[in-house]
Amino acid sequence: MALEQIDKETLVLASKKVMENSYAPYSNFKVGAAVLCTDGRIYCGCNVENASYGLTVCAERTATFAMACEGGRKIRAIAISSSTGKPVFPCGACRQVLAEFAPAEDDLYVYLASDQGVLTYTLAELLPHAFTLIKT
Repeated sequence: MALEQIDKETLVLASKKVMENSYAPYSNFKVGAAVLCTDGRIYCGCNVENASYGLTVCAERTATFAMACEGGRKIRAIAISSSTGKPVFPCGACRQVLAEFAPAEDDLYVYLASDQGVLTYTLAELLPHAFTLIKT
């Protein structure tokens, strides 16, 4: 089931706004993300760089972890914006984290905002074979 246009627009605007809070002194590559929980709440995050590059955290995970801290457990959609003005896809680690919080009965929509508009994908399109624990 597709999300309402207002939800998409609201998420994109939230991701663009939070992108301005990005801490990216080394790359100057600012990214903002906004996740929509299945209960309607929106959580935002930006990328946070570190002089020890391996400690850098992506915007998508920051938003997802903020959601989890507030008790959210299922993501309906995520919007991602970057300072490049071009669509930026989530990295593999972020895709796997998003898969952890994707609703079992639905898919998770991924909106990539750019100067040319918004591209829409499902997480299944971006991560067709997500890792899951085998439950016995």
